[in-house]
Amino acid sequence: MANGSIFGLDLLLIATTFLGALVAFEGIRQALSRQETPHDARSRRMRMIAKGATGDDVLRLLKPRAESWALSRVPGLASLPLELRQAGISYGAGRLSLIAFGATLIFAGAASRFVPFAFSLPVAILLFIVLPRIALQIAATRRLDELTRQLPDALELMARGLRVGHPLNTTMTSVAREMADPVASEFGVMVDQIAYGDDLVDAFHDLADRIGTEDARFLSVSIAIQHGTGGDLARMLSTLARVIRDRLMMRRKIKAISAEGRLSAVILSMIPLIIIAAMSILVPSYYGDISGDPLFRPTAIVVLGLVLANAVVMRRLVNFRF
Repeated sequence: MANGSIFGLDLLLIATTFLGALVAFEGIRQALSRQETPHDARSRRMRMIAKGATGDDVLRLLKPRAESWALSRVPGLASLPLELRQAGISYGAGRLSLIAFGATLIFAGAASRFVPFAFSLPVAILLFIVLPRIALQIAATRRLDELTRQLPDALELMARGLRVGHPLNTTMTSVAREMADPVASEFGVMVDQIAYGDDLVDAFHDLADRIGTEDARFLSVSIAIQHGTGGDLARMLSTLARVIRDRLMMRRKIKAISAEGRLSAVILSMIPLIIIAAMSILVPSYYGDISGDPLFRPTAIVVLGLVLANAVVMRRLVNFRF
């Protein structure tokens, strides 16, 4: 009877641990992959000040500073606030980190009752730190790509407004109201910054810092130069929009031309691992008979290091920076 009770408690603990880990992982996944409707996206900047913050409080909210990040010196975590902003996630980096580390420790501690802690801890780190970080980077990359794709249309809209006599602030407001996220939200943040006393050049500079792409920096520098020297701003925006479109077209052409090489690099990098796995499954004695040899472990480490180096070199050869 006692054994049955212990077995029941163990089964309940396993189920509770699994459910808690699943809920925590799903919460992190939804936070990182949250989608907004166009209406919600266009009014998101207004919800940022819905709690009644005004003046300097709004500017601090609109312009979060990476320097205040407590883990800014930790490798792999220093850029977390920037990646959250690039992904369009209005969630504190500190709170998200606490949730991830807490879920990691809870899962590892609970799972250590059934498997060694040296095994449960890496699994917990993979589930609650590595995978969410990868998902965050993917979300940020997708949002930045979409924003870059929308940026020429936004610049053309501003140029048309300037040609008919509208001031620059009005054309920026038109982009924030008429276009979809993410470019609408980013321009809406700039409109709010200027409305609460920020300089126009500083607003575009902050946009370039938030986005971090070359196209956004081109826009920021162009606005700064025009603001200081004057000139035909509408023509400059139209020219910049055409340049960005040409760069996008060139990127697509490069991806199409290099697709075969990139696929070949992936296949060549995976072949050694596939061979090792196949031999271990089909002929276990192939490596098992020599696993006790003193030279087996150093040789295996060298081989795996060479395989990893091959994968890195192949990726560098076919991963063009453009």
